[in-house]
Amino acid sequence: MSRKEQREYRLETLSVHEGVYKDTAYNSVTTPIYPSSTFAFERIGQHKGYDYTRSGNPTRQALADNLAALEGGTGAWVTCTGMATFTTLGYLFKAGDHIVTGKDIYSGTIRFLNTVLPTHGVETSFVNMSDPDEVRKAIRPNTKAVLIETPSNPLLNIVDIAAITAVAREHGLLSIADNTFMSPYFQRPFEFGVDIVVHSTTKYLNGHSDVVGGAIITRDAKLGERIAFLVNALGTACSPFDAWLVLRGVKTLAYRMEAHQRNAMAVARFLADHPKVKKVYYPGLETHPGHALAKKQMRGFGGMVSFDADLDKVNLDEFFARLELFSLAESLGGVESLIEQPWTMSHSSISEQARTEGGISPSTVRMSLGIEHPDDLVADLRAALG
Repeated sequence: MSRKEQREYRLETLSVHEGVYKDTAYNSVTTPIYPSSTFAFERIGQHKGYDYTRSGNPTRQALADNLAALEGGTGAWVTCTGMATFTTLGYLFKAGDHIVTGKDIYSGTIRFLNTVLPTHGVETSFVNMSDPDEVRKAIRPNTKAVLIETPSNPLLNIVDIAAITAVAREHGLLSIADNTFMSPYFQRPFEFGVDIVVHSTTKYLNGHSDVVGGAIITRDAKLGERIAFLVNALGTACSPFDAWLVLRGVKTLAYRMEAHQRNAMAVARFLADHPKVKKVYYPGLETHPGHALAKKQMRGFGGMVSFDADLDKVNLDEFFARLELFSLAESLGGVESLIEQPWTMSHSSISEQARTEGGISPSTVRMSLGIEHPDDLVADLRAALG
């Protein structure tokens, strides 16, 4: 934001202006897409900052600048998918290393940690990260990092970020936080001591269900140099067009997140009183065990709600079929409302034992509340539940 660097701006302003002013030829008010795969040198050893798009691209850098500013990091790198962030981070570790993370996190992350990293000699322990003592007990002499996902996917358990990063610092470990569910609008993990923040930009940052991508943001510039090397060497960076889509989407992040949260709260309160619902998972409810902690470390409670249906009273196939405003689909964070059964959909890639240990059952339903009117969403659920 070159012409505004002398002032500090709030997130709503940064999301609109940071990384935008790249066009010095025509003063475009939006960031141009630079689709070129290569850039001409002015002479041997001299170019205008970019030589090859895998290594760097002005549109992608614009998004990186934007996301670093929103999270409060020193630098950011945007990848082709959310899982590409973990592929990249996996190369921070070597054979014999060990990682500690939660047992109730996104299944794609579990699959990567359980089946991909072990082929490189890296092991992972899955624990209840809501209990810092369990994290502490899981640390071994060869442990190198702790991976935090809060709220967790899909049961929205809350992890005390400050407590876990304190444990990490005690043992000289790297701390990584997946902030996909909250976005920097509702949660900024760097403020609680985290070293690396990751996102699936596919979700709330983009917000329109029309691109897949990821982001890695670092608090320490030296660590950022290592990430920059890995993204380039592995070729995990996203395309300029995908970066442009996310940069377009992030401009409305603050206002979308408020709408998502408004709808999630309305739906959660409705479901909490419904006789065909056994349990509701939403940190905005006072009955949620992590409610007080969520209020302490988050600005809001987000747009995700999960619940356990009473399968003696609800046939999920029929329930899903009766819905008019919710699409039966995986993913989350878009302007439209989505609903799914994690047991057979988003978390089916991990074993039944891992699903059960993470608290998921066939009765669990996960919802991503869009930005429709809350009364319409509640009415749709009421009619579908019968």
